[in-house]
Amino acid sequence: MGNTFGHLFRITTYGESHGGGVGVIIDGCPPCLEISEAEIQVELDRRKPGQSKITTPRKEDDRCEILSGVFEGKTLGTPISIMVRNKDARSQDYSEMAEKFRPSHADATYQAKYGIRNYQGGGRSSARETIGRVAAGAIAKKLLKQFTGVEIIAYVTQIQNLKTEINSDSVTMGAVESNIVRCPDGIMAEKMIELIEAMRKAGNSVGGIVECVARNVPVGLGDPVFDKLEADLAKAIMSLPATKGFEIGSGFAGINLTGREHNDEFYRDGDRIRTITNRSGGIQGGISNGENIIIRTAFKPTATIMQEQKTVNISGEETTLTARGRHDPCVLPRAVPMVEAMVALVLCDHWLRNRAIALIAPEVKVEPN
Repeated sequence: MGNTFGHLFRITTYGESHGGGVGVIIDGCPPCLEISEAEIQVELDRRKPGQSKITTPRKEDDRCEILSGVFEGKTLGTPISIMVRNKDARSQDYSEMAEKFRPSHADATYQAKYGIRNYQGGGRSSARETIGRVAAGAIAKKLLKQFTGVEIIAYVTQIQNLKTEINSDSVTMGAVESNIVRCPDGIMAEKMIELIEAMRKAGNSVGGIVECVARNVPVGLGDPVFDKLEADLAKAIMSLPATKGFEIGSGFAGINLTGREHNDEFYRDGDRIRTITNRSGGIQGGISNGENIIIRTAFKPTATIMQEQKTVNISGEETTLTARGRHDPCVLPRAVPMVEAMVALVLCDHWLRNRAIALIAPEVKVEPN
């Protein structure tokens, strides 16, 4: 239960952190889409460990293998299976965790729910599970880009108390990828990197905020009442490891405005209905309105820190634990492609669902006076 996401574009991820491998089964991808392992690898390389001095030193190439659903470089319309094999697991680092619960991890809750858990690297609760999401997201991104022109870019805007403002209308992927923390503000990025390095040396960790913009989103995506587009985005984003908050548009800051100040007034732009402002974040009434979708995600500090902490063991006895293993002092740089992937999966699924009713739904146009 809980391992499958989506309706028409549906994914099921599998595997554990220190098992034989991890991956994804994608069902509902239309046929004849050109896709290759190399294209998927681009996204996986942005997510993989060991890519810089501020990420976990675990060395995994994360080379993807397409096992089914693609023939002669094109999707078949049948289930696509993608696998990445684990090659640099150090299970001995987790022997003490077999008996002791790591604070703020899934250890205690998994044990309580299932009566058994894979304690090596967190097993299924490890962020390594997100490999399947990112691989599937690469395909969803290509579908959206090719057939709708949708562009999805995520980036870091805050690490602890270091914060910057980014113009979501003009930010580029090149600017995001220009530094190892994936913050388009180069000056602030250097300060963020220094902070993360200091936390790593101290055996501690920090969190922050990832913002994401989706441009050129078609009007009409989203199915009220319970499948509102922002509701599905929130579920998708909050299913990622270490997430603690979700905002769209004005978010929590919107409470400081009056209704008169917050409302997005309409105007006509040729044959389109546009909004002067975008405090709604591209979604109104649970349906995309054609403006940029802008979301923000809060990630907590990495739970594994190299300092002694109080805990209990599997028998309920109080004890202490100093964690071992290889972990990110800050998850945000590698979380950027994860956020993009989940946004792509939601938009792709809703786009396919919208196509199912497009043949009978009337097209809304603004007629000239």
